[in-house]
Order: sequence, then C-alpha cells, then structure tokens
Amino acid sequence: MSQPRRNSRHRAWSVLTLPALLGTLAACTGDPASGGAPAAKGDKGAAAASASPTPTGPPGTMFDTFHYTGPDDPAFAAHGWEVRAGAGGPGIKDTWTTAGASFPEDPTAQGGRALQLRSTTDGTKQGTQQVEVQSTGGNLLNGTFAARVFFSDKPSSGRTGDHVVQTFFPISPSDSSDNYSELDWEYLPNGGWGAPGPKLDTTSWFKADPPDRVTHAVKQRLEGWHTLMVTAVDGKATYSLDGKDLFTSSGKYVPREKMDVHFSNWFIDLLPSVTGQRSWDLKVNWFYYKADQAVSPADVQKTVDGFYGAGTSYVNTLPKN
Repeated sequence: MSQPRRNSRHRAWSVLTLPALLGTLAACTGDPASGGAPAAKGDKGAAAASASPTPTGPPGTMFDTFHYTGPDDPAFAAHGWEVRAGAGGPGIKDTWTTAGASFPEDPTAQGGRALQLRSTTDGTKQGTQQVEVQSTGGNLLNGTFAARVFFSDKPSSGRTGDHVVQTFFPISPSDSSDNYSELDWEYLPNGGWGAPGPKLDTTSWFKADPPDRVTHAVKQRLEGWHTLMVTAVDGKATYSLDGKDLFTSSGKYVPREKMDVHFSNWFIDLLPSVTGQRSWDLKVNWFYYKADQAVSPADVQKTVDGFYGAGTSYVNTLPKN
C-alpha cells in the first residue's frame, strides 16, 4: 500500500536553472495544427531548443519529450523543470542528487530520447542517491495527465532485491495544504512495506498527515514501456494503464488545488544484505497534460504522434499563475 509522503515537500531545492529571464528562451516550437515552425528533428535538435521561439499549440496543453542536452540545458529550466537536490523524504531522507538525471539516446523510446532517473545504493545511507524531477508551474488541476514511462524489474547494474519505488505523480506544492491533492502511480518490482512484489499501486490522497487516501494494487510484472494516465474530471479520478482502466476514486479523493507533476525513483529502506553497488533506472519518454478535459488513451497517443511527426518537442499553453 502506498505510504504517506511526509516531509517530501521540505526540500531545500537545488535548482539547476539560469535566472527566470531565460524563460523567454522558449523551446521547440509549434503545434502540428497551428502552423508553428517545427523544431529541428532528431536528438541534435535538443541543443538548439533554448534558442527557438515560444511554442504555440492548442489552449490548455502541456507536452514535453525531454529532448534536452542535460539538466543544465537552459531550455530545461525555461520549460519549468527542476531536479531535486535537497533534504527530506520519502525513502532514504536527504539523499537526493542531481547527478542521476540525464537525457540519453534510447532507440526504444519514441523520438529516440528519454529522461532517465538513475538511483543507486550500496545498502548504506552514505552510498545511496535518489533522483526526482518535477515541474515548477504549479498550475495542473483537472484534466488528463499522461506519461510514457519505462519501469525496471531489475537493476541496470548490481544485484536485485532492493525495495525501489518508481513513480509518476501530480501533487500539491505543500504537504500541509488544506486542499492537499496527490494522484500516485508507484511501481514496486520487489515489493515493500511488508507486501510482496511486483505490484503497481494507484492512490488518490485527501490528506498527507495523518494519511487519508484510497488505493488499488495491480500485482503483475511490468518491466518495459507503459502509458500511464489519470483523468480527473467531473468529480472522479480514473487511472488507466496502456488504455485499460484500473481504478477510479471519487468524493473527497480528487484534486482540490493546483499541482506540479513529479517523476521520482527512490528506495523505501536500506538492505545491507543485498551486497555491492546497484543502480536502478526509471525512464520517461514524454509527458502530456490537457486541462479540464477527459482525453481517451487513443486520442492522447494520436496527439502525441502528431507532435512528434511535426518535430514539436515542447508545448505549454497553460495559463500562467
């Protein structure tokens, strides 16, 4: 069962950004239907992203393919992303690092590139590094959230056995908010919190402390690429995996305030019995958000394919806070 994220917002973020004025250095352009000039195709286009015009697209849309040269790419910050490097939980507290975030070429990813979050441990706190990337706009509420994510069932190096949590979740900026909101996808290939794995938890939160949430588990092995979606409209939040509905929450277990989206790769506990250094990878191919609309999985993929076909790596037409 998903556990509370207490202290997860006490961050002391280390922001790999340039000043906010670089926000005018917008990224890869245009919406396929708008006539905007497409960005340079291919991975080399990432280096030019920060110099391209402000992207246009359908109103109320956010889309990103994570075609960046690295976390210090000016476009990464200008597009509203941060890599966490501060204190707090969840998992092994105060072990967050910017070093684990990268954007390697990946022939299995749509468009040939993905965001990679690599967390490592040797079973000690000193030898542990956890990784998280989040958006910074704080302007995601109702609508459709979707991401193509690669879950790992085994480490990329070293022995398996760790209680690793590979996650995608929109969440309130503060755990203590009166209108706290969180929608979780958490994959635990080796289980955790006393429950065996593999399992995929989907959880809708009303309060972080004391924890108040409803959750549903899918017990199956899921290594590989998957499209994860949550549609939060009309007083319901429905989670779907690769086009199949898994779980719906309603009543008080729906978003009540604007959120950011996070991708995180972390360890529940330390296992010195699993000897040696090991590394776990979570990968994100793209993220898509459509405000105030329930978009079907087929239409999400059609829209994403259209952006890729037009060479569009980034769109954000959401209202500014």
